Formats: sequence, structure tokens, C-alpha cells
Amino acid sequence: MPTRLDRIRALCARQEAGAALITSLPDVRWACGFTGSNGVLIVRPGAAHLITDGRYRVQAEREVRDAAVHAPGYDLLGYAAEAGLFEAGEKVLLQAEHVTLAGQARLRALFPDVAWHPVEQLLVRLVAEKAPEEVACIRRAQRLTEAVFSELLDLLRPGMTEREVAAEIVYRHLRHGAERMAFEPIVAAGPNGALPHARPTHRKIETGDLVVLDFGGVVDGYASDLTRTVAVGEPGEEARRVYDVVRAAQRQALAAARAGIIARELDAAARDVIAAAGYAEYFPHSLGHGIGLQTHEWPAVSFRSEEALPAGAAVTIEPGIYLPGRFGVRIEDIVVLHDGGCENLTTAPKELIVL
Repeated sequence: MPTRLDRIRALCARQEAGAALITSLPDVRWACGFTGSNGVLIVRPGAAHLITDGRYRVQAEREVRDAAVHAPGYDLLGYAAEAGLFEAGEKVLLQAEHVTLAGQARLRALFPDVAWHPVEQLLVRLVAEKAPEEVACIRRAQRLTEAVFSELLDLLRPGMTEREVAAEIVYRHLRHGAERMAFEPIVAAGPNGALPHARPTHRKIETGDLVVLDFGGVVDGYASDLTRTVAVGEPGEEARRVYDVVRAAQRQALAAARAGIIARELDAAARDVIAAAGYAEYFPHSLGHGIGLQTHEWPAVSFRSEEALPAGAAVTIEPGIYLPGRFGVRIEDIVVLHDGGCENLTTAPKELIVL
């Protein structure tokens, strides 16, 4: 079976390039296993080289698969030039989004005889197609986050502030074994729930509030992402109606989700339900995003995207309705796309919970 480095080599061959320089740290980790904060990876037909600094020498020797480890100092590219790791006259692929103009200028100065070729989204398709062991990591991360959600249901009460709830989310993720949070938790009560990316505030939860809870942790490098909206006390008829619309929209999208579907068509499966209920203008964001070693990866499940979604991609399905000054509702699961359908990695309940 081809290794991940072999798949990068095949990509280079298709573009008639002699090598690839991988500078995005999540992609370096995906390709060879290195988890440090400073490193670049050079992939060639017959060899691969992970270059880091002395802080990570032992760590890299333990972690890195199928690549030689170099730990010379902090000038990683200067070392690559001194060691002759690129050949004069060869074409080398770059990750266009991850190399600045200044970085490209330095590469040209260090390697004047190399033909640098920036490519947008160089590895995104390879990274998006999750191997079974990657799916297992995401599933474990999601289970941990669901355990935290279950504990929150016993804690949420009128008078707690959003920040107090957020602190519990972080603490409980770390206590259950998460390496870190995947992103800053969203805890948005009452009118704050109408802000899709609200930050927790000192606002106290009031009886009758809908509370949007969006959070995730990292397990073995892979992120979870879960959103549930709960009511603290009876929320009222309209809030229940909006909740039912969002749940129906997600149900429709989950039924449509499969490998090969165009991203905007999957987005439309949920958006059309929301529009038919009269809330089209109150669903301002895309249906979802890829997830893995990064919380937000390619592909975007967006009304703006004509991309076909690949088999093996892990994506979120998270429709929402946000009524300014009043409340918001969002429900989010992670699924893995397969031919003919999807596997939902999320098991947390989706009926409206009234605490």
C-alpha cells in the first residue's frame, strides 16, 4: 500500500516536479508524523527529509516515519541549501497558501537554480480522504466531547454566566484526556445565540433561554466539533418551532450526504428546508467544513462551492437559524462521506432538551 509520502511523490510526478516542499505543520504531521512546532518536509522520488531544530531532535527521531531527520539549528532552509537537498534546475512544488511573498523571495535567494512552483491547495485532497485510523481518532475525539456535553446538562442552570460554562467545557475536556481544545468554546445564551460565532460573556443564563453550545477537543491530533442547542426552562412556541426547522434541515442534509455530491447541492439540502419555513435570511453561513488534524479543513460544504466532495472526507453538518436580538439555534454532527451515504460519528441526542 502506498505511504502518504508515496502519494505526495505521485502528485509531484503528475506535475512533472522533482520534489515538494511541505511547510504547513498540520500537513507535515499528516505526511510523516512529526508533531513539533518548527519543521519543514522535503519529499523527493527516492528520499524524504524532515528538517527541524535541536529542541525536537529526539522527538522527531521517535515520531517521524519514512523520512530522514535533520536537526541542525533554527535556519531550516539555510541548512537545506548547505546540505544540497534540492537539485539545480529542478521544479519544486510549494504550498502557495503557506509560503509568504517574503518566504518565496528567500527561497529564490537561497536556491537561485531551482524552479519554485507555488500550487494552491497542494495536498488538500490527499489530506481530506481520511484513512480508517484517522476516522477512529475523530470518533474518539467526538465521544470525549459528547461526554462533556452530557455532564454539562447536569450543570446548566439559571444564573450561570456564559464564561462559567465555557470554563467547565475546557476543564472537563482536559480532565477527560483531550490534548487541548480544538477552538475557543462558544456558549451563547438568549440573544447572544443569534451571533453564529459569539464569544462567551459575563451574561447570566436566564430562565427560558436557548443556549447554543459549540465546542470540541483534540485527541491524538484530531479534532472534534459538536454543537447542540438546549433550553434552560421552557423556551416558548416560536423557539420550539425554529428548533424543529433546524433539526429537519439537518436531517435532510444527513440523508443527502454522500461521496461525489457537489458541495452546494449538499448545502442546499438543508438550506431549502430553512427557506421553505420562511427563515432563509437567517441562515448566513455555510452548512459545514472538513475536519481532521485541523478544525477547519478542505472541503467547505458551502453554497459557494462547485467542488465534488470526496469519499473518506470527514465534514460537519451544522445548519442554523439566528434571529437578531432574540435567540439562535444550531445543531452540528460530524460525518464521513462514502459512496451512497455517510457514517455519522456523532451520537449526542438531538431532540430539544429542556433543563
